[in-house]
Amino acid sequence: MRAPVVLLLGPGREALSGVTTHINLLLGSKLREEFNLAHFRVGSEGRSETKAGRLLRLVASPFLLGAAIIRRGVAIVHLNTSLNARAYWRDLAYLVVAKLCGARVVYQVHGGALPQRFFGARRSLAALLRATLKLPDIVVVLAQRELEAYRAFAPERQVVILPNGIDCGPYFKHARARTDPTAPLGLIYVGRLAWDKGLYEALRGLRLARSLGVGARLVIVGSGPEDARLQQYVRELDLVDDVRFAGPARGEHKIALLGKADVLLLPSYGEGLPFALLEAMAAGVPVIATRVGAIPDVMTEGVHGLFVPPRNPDAIAGAIAELAADRKRLVRMSAVCRERIATAYSIERAADELSRLYRALYAPSETSDVRNRRLDRSA
Repeated sequence: MRAPVVLLLGPGREALSGVTTHINLLLGSKLREEFNLAHFRVGSEGRSETKAGRLLRLVASPFLLGAAIIRRGVAIVHLNTSLNARAYWRDLAYLVVAKLCGARVVYQVHGGALPQRFFGARRSLAALLRATLKLPDIVVVLAQRELEAYRAFAPERQVVILPNGIDCGPYFKHARARTDPTAPLGLIYVGRLAWDKGLYEALRGLRLARSLGVGARLVIVGSGPEDARLQQYVRELDLVDDVRFAGPARGEHKIALLGKADVLLLPSYGEGLPFALLEAMAAGVPVIATRVGAIPDVMTEGVHGLFVPPRNPDAIAGAIAELAADRKRLVRMSAVCRERIATAYSIERAADELSRLYRALYAPSETSDVRNRRLDRSA
């Protein structure tokens, strides 16, 4: 019997993004043993195109998706999206096309605003969002907070939580015990260089910590629109000797950088479930992070790292000083971080959960009531 075809929608496989990482991990997972997985590229990440080219792509892409669904006999469209203005309006077209073509749709939300806040007080647009959430067969979120929010916003829609997973093995291999109390605390940031990642506050926090006599250095890994401005800001803060921009990093290079770090800095204003968090903890790197998105689901205060409020350089400086002063505590945190990711955030766990969800959706002879009960059990 031919394996059901599942079409994963998301950025190009070479793009530097969390959704790309998610898709690549799924395409390489044991899901392939049961389902015929394929990728359909959407979005601008990883592309170099003119405004006219982008407009042409936006117009043509939904039609190309419909053709791919019909040509390949796609059973399930797994739409990876975020609740922000650009992704919502773009992916609404893909959602409608997938349903018109008769495919089951998994609508996985990778962060963004909570649905109650997305359109604010504009009731007609909030009603449109509710109607949108009725179209997919199931909505998948990453965080407990999101689960509660989506169920409250659209109580008739089936919503489940399914956290991301990573391949833990390479990170465990490079993890190391950190015991040298005399060396500067090795801080690392991994991700997009954007204003909402809290990097300006992180740099001010580092400068405050250094002014208090705390030995600490920061490696910034990634690229993005704020790259040049951040480098200028480092010069203005006189932190050139304490901050290194390593550029984008993939695979073994990224793992090696994490293996040399003591603490991950992740002071974002908003997140879904960042892969940088999972990868760092798998490498035994405790975290200084904000309580946003699914981060509080993964981290426990004082166990896997420390929480700081968003936009608060003073709190970041205090957290850096606290961890720099207690290296034995960092060693304990490191071991617990690895254990946390291995038991709850492996790609094997994520693939098993998605397999159950796909199987529950792919039941062409079942009534909708029976299918819904199967989805409830799979969640």
